[in-house]
Amino acid sequence: MANALVSIQIIPKTKNGEDTIPYIDAAIKVITESGVKYQVNPLETTMEGDLTELLMIVEKMNKKMIELNCPSVISQIKVFYNPDGASMDQLTEKYR
Repeated sequence: MANALVSIQIIPKTKNGEDTIPYIDAAIKVITESGVKYQVNPLETTMEGDLTELLMIVEKMNKKMIELNCPSVISQIKVFYNPDGASMDQLTEKYR
């Protein structure tokens, strides 16, 4: 059972001011390859799973940006942690 939700907005700095969308796509691919449940939203992506695993994914996303030759990256994250369970669906069901 998931115990955390982590939302991340990753903002890579590019060397020559290139469009960041391909970089963000690469960051989301890191999430996809991890196998955790996630939802892409206009300004951030939310993942659901074990807190330790989700934070490791955030680290991999940042490292991926550096591998793609970004000199630096900002990651804004929000964490919801509940040892008894955390679910995107439960938190948003009343709005659907």
